[in-house]
Parts: sequence; C-alpha cells; structure tokens
Amino acid sequence: MKLYSTLSRQKEELTPVEPGRVKIYTCGPTVYWFAHVGNFRAYVFADTLRRVLEYLGYEVRQVMNITDVGHLTTDDDLGEDKLDRQARQAGRTPEEIARFYEAAFWQDAGKLNILRPHVVCRATEHIAEMIELIQRIERNGFTYRTSVGLIFDTGRYADYWRLGRLNLDAQQAGARVQVDPERRNPSDFALWITNQPKHLMQWDSPWGRGFPGWHVECSAMSIKYLGERFDIHTGGIDHIPIHHTNERAQNFAATGHEVVSLWCHNAFLQLGEARMGKSEGNIVTISELEQQGFEPLAFRYLCHTALYRMPLSFTPEAMAAAKNGLRGLRELGLNALAWPTEGEDWTRTLRQEFRDAIADDLNIPQALAVVWNLVREGNRRKDKRASEALLEFDRVLGLGLGQPETAGEAPAEVVELAVLREEARKRRDWAGADRLRKEIAERGYLVEDTRDGWRLKRKP
Repeated sequence: MKLYSTLSRQKEELTPVEPGRVKIYTCGPTVYWFAHVGNFRAYVFADTLRRVLEYLGYEVRQVMNITDVGHLTTDDDLGEDKLDRQARQAGRTPEEIARFYEAAFWQDAGKLNILRPHVVCRATEHIAEMIELIQRIERNGFTYRTSVGLIFDTGRYADYWRLGRLNLDAQQAGARVQVDPERRNPSDFALWITNQPKHLMQWDSPWGRGFPGWHVECSAMSIKYLGERFDIHTGGIDHIPIHHTNERAQNFAATGHEVVSLWCHNAFLQLGEARMGKSEGNIVTISELEQQGFEPLAFRYLCHTALYRMPLSFTPEAMAAAKNGLRGLRELGLNALAWPTEGEDWTRTLRQEFRDAIADDLNIPQALAVVWNLVREGNRRKDKRASEALLEFDRVLGLGLGQPETAGEAPAEVVELAVLREEARKRRDWAGADRLRKEIAERGYLVEDTRDGWRLKRKP
C-alpha cells in the first residue's frame, strides 16, 4: 500500500514498524463545542484509512485523543483555553462541558458509522505522562523558562521547518511579543503554562502550578499507547504548520529520532470559497444536516467522492447527489439478495480493481467508480454476487449498504440527559439515573448500556 507523506511530499510505500501490524494516531476533538461536518471529514478519512488497512489484511491499532485542556483560542499557544472559557461562560465545570460535548461527538460519529478507536485517551487523564515527557525534553536541552512558563526552543531542532515547509527567517515575533517578549524564536511554543492563575484546571509540576500546552498532549499520549516508533499520524491540513510541526519537534527532542513514519493529512471541506470552521462562523453540525433532510451517511458518501487530500465542496446540490447515490447503492444491496447465483464469478476482476484503487493512497473516488460498475453489471445480470461483492466493498466504504435508510437520531437535549444519567450512575445515584432514564423515554428515546458505553435509539 502507498500513502502520501506530508513530510516527503510524495507517495511512500507503507512499511509497518511491526510487520503485518499498523499503528495509527488520530488527532481527536477539542470538546468545548459540537463538532461540525468539516471536522468530521478528518474523522471519516481516518476511519476509512483504518478500514482499508483491515480490508488489506493488516492488524490495526488506532488511538485517538480527546483534548479537554490546553487548546488555546489561537492556532499557536496564546490566548485563553477554549474549554476553560466555555465552562466560565456556561457556568459549569470544565469536566461537565467536556463530557457533554465528548458524548455528543461519539453520538455523531456513530451516525457516520465511524468505528470507535481501540484506545480513546483524554488529556486530563494523562498529565503525569506529559510531565514525564517534558522532563525528558528538558534534560536533552530543548527548553528555557519565561514569564509564560516552560518554553520549547525550536532553534535547537534544525529540521523544525520541514513538515510545514516553513520559512522561519520570514516569521515575525510581533504576534507574541506582548504576551511573551522573552521568547528566543518566533516559533517557540509553551510546553507547560504557569502564568494563568485563574485557569480552572491546574496541576502541580516541577515548573510550577499550571497546565500543559496543547502540542505536548498528543506527543505524550501517542508515545504511551503506540511506542516511540509508530506508523501513521492523521489530521487535517490545518494541523501541519503548528500543531504537528511542534509534535514532531517534541518527539525528536525526547527520543532523538523520528517517531512517526508517515504524516497523513486531509484537505478542508469547502463552503463556497472558504473552508468550513468555527472561526469562520459557517459551520453545519450533524444534527443540522439531519434537520435539512439528509441522512448522515449521505455525508460519508460525499466524503468518498473526492480524494482525501483534495478540497471537497459542501453544497446542498452535492449533498442531494450524495443522498441519491447512497440510495442507489443501498437499493442494489437489498434487491440483489433475492437474485440467484449463476455461472462463473464475474466479480473477481472488479474486486481486484477495487483493491488496487484503495491501496493507491486511498483512492476512494476510483474505488467508488468500481462500485458503480458493479451496480450496472449486477443489474444487467441479476446475479446475487453483486450484493455479496457490494457488502464486501462496504467494509471499506462504511455506508451501511445492507441496511435500510435510517432516520435522524437523538437531539442535543436528549443527549445531554443521557450524559447526566451516566454521571449519576458513576456516582451510584441509582434513583437519579432512573429518573433521567424515564425523562429520556418521555421524549421518545431509549437509553441502552452496552460494553462500549451507552447509546440512544428511538422508541418503537
């Protein structure tokens, strides 16, 4: 299999650190607000990558983080903590805010048929690992202190520029001077922040009471769960110039070598000429998509119509086309179940074409073209093999092609009740949990407890 490496700017052969086993780290959500469909393009990409690897016979271990502290309101490490600010504005604790939006994220991810990663790790539950990693970086001579806290000295890492192709000589320090005039280089960033005494989440550390920088979280947790050498790190292209560049620098400073073999990034979801994003004020959530009459899996289909590293246009017309495409595939999958199986296996060539497409840098649009060739030939032959091949391909596509169209799921207020019920169960407040279950039922939903956590479904 070949994948496009952001570091080398070319396709590279995937050569796992451990033969037959691929380890992936996926940058997860910052849980201070609802994820929007632009965010979910990155998670559909990561999920599709995992599905492709498993389809090709690899054993996969995927880790995703939940950022619930340290992600500040600018793209670098300045400003307020996003979650801290949201908690103050809502009059709730940071943990309440984080758990609510984390639960909402998984609800939406489920609607998109995104497989839950093998490990989901919250930043606030790995402070000790972050402190330990920062100490390794400090011992190796890559840090200094300022009034902000402990700072990473990017000048000590000669290859800092490479992932983002940064022109460090052209960078200006003006954006940081008012906050921290003591920084040696404009690109230097905080590992541990100690100058925000009113921050709601703080921990003791060798550098004073404070909280970790956003970038160090992913380095610490990826190394903890995947080791000091792993195969693939995914994320959106907005992570390249700062967040992932800083991760790579930290990894090298702590270990003395490259930790990630392949950095793989998806392009933006475009709404008109601009990218979709909270800062642009043009977001569409999964719930809003459902309110517009679109099944979430139609958005997943839309994601498959463009190569992951190319911009994708999000318009009502594109969603309508995706909705129709999904319906057409689903109808074949259900109709062909009643057809007989006759003659030689005519799907063998199409299966190989599908395999070749997905192994070539996740060329899902080409794979989707193979799927439609299967549909046309299946309808002509009226052969049950069409359904069998389609359902096999859906192991990669994740479109639920063997199932009927699904209605929209629980609204945000019902999800919030389910989150509160789960917190009550953790406190062993069984009466409170039962009351919340009944309130959820009154709103037309059932809450079920499973091995992987709770889930909601509409009452029959």
